[in-house]
Amino acid sequence: MTTVAVQPGTKPATMAQALGRAMRDAMAEDPTVHVMGEDVGTLGGVFRITDGLAKEFGEDRCTDTPLAEAGILGAAVGMAMYGLRPVVEMQFDAFAYPAFEQLISHVAKMRNRTRGAMPLPITIRVPYGGGIGGVEHHSDSSEAYYVATPGLTVVTPATVEDAYGLLRASIASDDPVVFLEPKRLYWSKAQWSPDAPAEVPGIGKALVRRSGTSATLITYGPSLPVCMEAAEAAREEGWDLEVVDLRSLVPFDEETVVASVRRTGRAVVVHEAGGFGGPGAEIAARIAERCFHHLEAPVLRVTGFDIPYPPPMLEKHHLPGVDRILDTVGRLQWEN
Repeated sequence: MTTVAVQPGTKPATMAQALGRAMRDAMAEDPTVHVMGEDVGTLGGVFRITDGLAKEFGEDRCTDTPLAEAGILGAAVGMAMYGLRPVVEMQFDAFAYPAFEQLISHVAKMRNRTRGAMPLPITIRVPYGGGIGGVEHHSDSSEAYYVATPGLTVVTPATVEDAYGLLRASIASDDPVVFLEPKRLYWSKAQWSPDAPAEVPGIGKALVRRSGTSATLITYGPSLPVCMEAAEAAREEGWDLEVVDLRSLVPFDEETVVASVRRTGRAVVVHEAGGFGGPGAEIAARIAERCFHHLEAPVLRVTGFDIPYPPPMLEKHHLPGVDRILDTVGRLQWEN
C-alpha cells in the first residue's frame, strides 16, 4: 500500500477539520473529485465536515442530493464509470442501509465483473459508532457488513493525522473505499497542520500505538482512546499492555498483529460492534491460526452487546469501557 503525506502539528486541530481539509486538498489537486450527499453543500453536513467546500468549488462539485441513499450511491457508480472520483457522504451509519444493493451488487463487483477494465474510485464516508448520546439509527457499528463484502476496502481512522492521511489515500484509490468515521472522535484534537508535511502509513498498515509486554489490545476507530486509557490504568495492576491500532480492516495487517501477539503471548480484541459475527471474531481466528503455540491464554474480546443499539442513557453500559477491558485482561492472567 502507498504512503501518504500528512502533517504533524503546529496548532490544535480536530478530526472534523482534518477530514474537511483532506477533501478540500483533494478537490483542489484533482478536478475529477466531487463531493455529494445530503446537506453537504449549503449546510456543510450534519457534522459540518464539508463546510466551505460548496462555496470554494461550487455546487457542481459539492452537491446536495435528495434524501435517497440508493440514488446517491447509484449516481456515484455512474460518475465513477465516466471518469470522476465521487466522495459520497452517508449522513449516519444506519442511513446507509438503503444503499446496500448498489454497494454489494455494483460498487464491490464492478472491477471483477469487467475483468479489471473498470475500476470504481468511489469513497463512501460513513459516520459510525456510538458515544454521542444518539438514538437508534444514529449510533450503529456496521463495519461487519462491509468487511464481509469482497471487493471493498474498509478504513477507519482514530487520530487527527490518520483522518487526513487515510482519507486522502482513499480518494486517490482506484478501488471503492468505505471510510468509517468515528463520530465520537470528530471533536478530538491534536497538534496538526496541513502545511507541514510528514509521512504516515497509508491504507493496509496497522500501527503499534503503545508498546507493552503483558498482553496486546487490538482495536480500531472509536475504541482506540479507550484502549489507550485502559493501558495506562493497567499499570496500577502491574500489567504492561501493548495497543495495536488496525486503521484498516480490509486489507487487514495480519503481520503487525501476529508479531505483537507473539511477543506478548496474550490478546484482547476491542470494538463497539457486537461480538457474534463481529470483526473481532475473524481477528481472533487469525490470531489462533498464526499464534497458537505462542499463546499463554485464549484470545478474548470486549465488544458491544448483541442487541440493537440502546437508548442514550444506557450506551455507557453497552460500549466497551476501561473497566470491562481491565476485567478481561485480568481473565488472561489465570486462563492459561
